[in-house]
Amino acid sequence: MSPWALLLVFVAAVAHASWNVLSKRAARADGIVFVWLVAVASTVVWAPLFVGFLLVTGTRPDLGDLWVIAVSTVIHLGYFVLLQKGYGKGDLSVVYPVARGTGPLLASLVAVLALGERPGPVGVAGIVLVGVGVFLMSGGGRGDLRGVAFGLVVGVLIAGYTIWDSQVVSAFAVAPLMLVYLGEAGRALLLAPVVLARRGLILPTWREHWRPVLGAGVLSFLSYLLVLFAFTMAPVSVVAPAREVSVLIAVLLGGRLLAEGDLPRRLVAACVILGGIVAIALS
Repeated sequence: MSPWALLLVFVAAVAHASWNVLSKRAARADGIVFVWLVAVASTVVWAPLFVGFLLVTGTRPDLGDLWVIAVSTVIHLGYFVLLQKGYGKGDLSVVYPVARGTGPLLASLVAVLALGERPGPVGVAGIVLVGVGVFLMSGGGRGDLRGVAFGLVVGVLIAGYTIWDSQVVSAFAVAPLMLVYLGEAGRALLLAPVVLARRGLILPTWREHWRPVLGAGVLSFLSYLLVLFAFTMAPVSVVAPAREVSVLIAVLLGGRLLAEGDLPRRLVAACVILGGIVAIALS
């Protein structure tokens, strides 16, 4: 991986862990309304950048671009909604590392199979390590099982959008900024009918959680935009695992800022998961 790609991935990891902390802080809010507010905030905040991009580059999305972006938007919608619901049921330091570990594990396996490659001993060891890390995170079946369950489901969606979006910005040559921005706007539009049925919750949710809404709107957009740019510089099977250093950052933040318990065990489990991800990347 080039130094520039590595820098993008590291900054993205810090931003990603940070916006997840903000989302966890708003876990008591209605999940659908919160996710919609974040998408609206992101669409508004980043609109000048997107408009400037269109004016400077002269880029215009065609029907093919809109179709592949629409698929990405649907996958991301499921991801954000389930992730927020997971934060309402489990700890950040459980849901986040399990989801982030499962996602790149599946994404890397699909990438390897699609390229006709076969995992060697190091890759197999990585798969085992991720499984062991998830088991440790569950407390041997006696810990935060709901958090683990949500993490696993969210991880499947992470794998889906990682593989799909990497192709959107490479094989389909869609500009990363266009993919991320139209995805945010599309998510706001798709959720609008559901949110209108809960319109009485919009203002109370905004008043109580406007800081997490704005913070997540800025950081979630920034973190994924940086990853998509990294996809244009390095293979998905390398970028996807490398960005998951965020699991350690998230577990530390969950333990320190959110006062979530059992930090030593969860940190060990997160390290095991990260080690598995790295092993898969090196296989």
